[in-house]
Amino acid sequence: MNDNSTTGAVFKHKMNDVQKTEGEPAAKPAGKTSARRADLRERLVAVGRAAIAEGGLQHLKARELAAAAGCAVGAIYNVFDDLDGLILRIGADTLARLEQGLAAPPGPVPAPAEELLRLSQGYLAFARANKALWRALFEHRLADGRAAPAWYLDDQSRLFTLVEAPLAHLLPDEPAPSRALLARTLFSAVHGVVSLGLEEKLTPMPEATLDAELERLVRAFAGGLTQRSLG
Repeated sequence: MNDNSTTGAVFKHKMNDVQKTEGEPAAKPAGKTSARRADLRERLVAVGRAAIAEGGLQHLKARELAAAAGCAVGAIYNVFDDLDGLILRIGADTLARLEQGLAAPPGPVPAPAEELLRLSQGYLAFARANKALWRALFEHRLADGRAAPAWYLDDQSRLFTLVEAPLAHLLPDEPAPSRALLARTLFSAVHGVVSLGLEEKLTPMPEATLDAELERLVRAFAGGLTQRSLG
């Protein structure tokens, strides 16, 4: 083979390589893909939260979510396993907002009974201001009886520690597991009053009346614990 034919063959081989490379899609950097997925997740959580706030859980539809987020319906399931996964993330966001609203203000720590009252009043205020999102925390059920994931239960538990702190002052000798259960018992009572009061299931409940009844409940609870501690 002469030099000219060899040079032509090499040139043709290189051109084939260039054409093949140009015809193939470029590999997407992993960092950019992760960033796009994270951005889509945030958009879906935001539009999902807005949908629930507007019309409750029943207002959450995949097609409408995709349109609002600017993506295809199938793209939702690239970042969430299913709509339950999205609802859990929205619920976690709601819990975080509630936790922020219940954070202790700067200054001296109030007496235990006053702190329990402050937390209860803060819970009521949050429920009033965010009724649909607040209801969604309790209305949502995972499909097929699945349990909530551990990370979501951890988010819930952090809120209960806010209640456990003043209870520790009221009942310093109470074992921690018993105190944790007591915090959930108090929450159940407060949630019952708040839920029935806001829905007016039993009787018409003006705001001032609901405020007063909630305070009566919490003070009676705290007073009983104080007597138990002293006795």
